[in-house]
Amino acid sequence: MADFGFNEHHQNEIINYMRFARSKRVLRLKTIDSCFEELKDSRLVEETFTVDEVREMMDGLQMVVRGEVEMELINTAHTNVLLLRQLFSQAEKFYLRLQSDISELENRELLEQVAEFEKTDFKTINKSQINQETIKPKLAPLNEGGVSELLNKEITRLQEENDKLKSRLRTLESQATSALEEKTKAARALKDLQKVQGEQKFSTQSQEINSLESTVAALKEDYERSLSASAASQKDLQENLISAKHELLRVQEQLALAEKELDKKFQQTAAYRNMKEILSKKNEQIKEIRKRLQKYEPDE
Repeated sequence: MADFGFNEHHQNEIINYMRFARSKRVLRLKTIDSCFEELKDSRLVEETFTVDEVREMMDGLQMVVRGEVEMELINTAHTNVLLLRQLFSQAEKFYLRLQSDISELENRELLEQVAEFEKTDFKTINKSQINQETIKPKLAPLNEGGVSELLNKEITRLQEENDKLKSRLRTLESQATSALEEKTKAARALKDLQKVQGEQKFSTQSQEINSLESTVAALKEDYERSLSASAASQKDLQENLISAKHELLRVQEQLALAEKELDKKFQQTAAYRNMKEILSKKNEQIKEIRKRLQKYEPDE
């Protein structure tokens, strides 16, 4: 950090802030990981899903992750504002006016230096030395006036406030870890409950299937008996129909013979012969009348 021109005290302050930021970042990443684990444990319990179901799960996960990331970004911005507030408050006590260059916040070279510091120097610093540096107040110089005394008091106050924030941060991390563990346990319990419910449902479906199979077998047996009885009845009907047809032919034959006998007998009666003679005479008369008519009305 020598390139930034910081003294040892300010370097320790930067380290403390980077630790705070890193702890918040790790906590938020754990929360995001838990969102994915919750989706896996609570929703991904089947082998196949429809497109609408997958879209619904992805939309829900997107909303949760978006909310977590947005909350972290907002919290980071607000935390930076509080940090600037502390710096500006200290400066105003000594009638100083601090200025900031927003464009330098996107300086890639400086950002890479900070990232490199976090990867190398930040990891190799002795924690005991840092704690001693931040906890032990420096002795006030003998020949300095009220300004130095005010600075020392403000430094002491900031150190105490920083210690309180660290303690609170550890408490929040512990609470967050406990909450994540409880959430994981609840998700596992829910998964076990769903598994038990699935087994019970499978057992009930198996019983229903067995009952349906028994009913179908009984119906099939009744149908086969009915079909056999119907075949026997149909055979009897066919035999009766054949017998009836033979009897009908025999009766028709007898009727024909009887009719012939009646005609023969009727022709031999005197009434038939008289009627036949009358018809012959009538026919002769009709012929005679026609001949007479032809004389008076010849054909043209």
